[in-house]
Amino acid sequence: MPKDAITVRLEADKRDQLDKLATVFDRDRSYVINAAIDAYLDVHRWQLDHIEEGLRQAEAGEFASPEEVTAAFARLR
Repeated sequence: MPKDAITVRLEADKRDQLDKLATVFDRDRSYVINAAIDAYLDVHRWQLDHIEEGLRQAEAGEFASPEEVTAAFARLR
């Protein structure tokens, strides 16, 4: 896949931490940054997918009954 170069302003201590991780993993800084971005995108994509599904269910009137809500809270206690 083609790659684009981007410029990011970063505090020096964060750059130093990235470089330390890169050294430990025997990778370059770009690898560590890409791995961090991948993790960030995965988490936020997962959250957005679940929010969209919840909105779809709400718009379809697919709500839990009061009894189901009570039972779910009872299981969590």
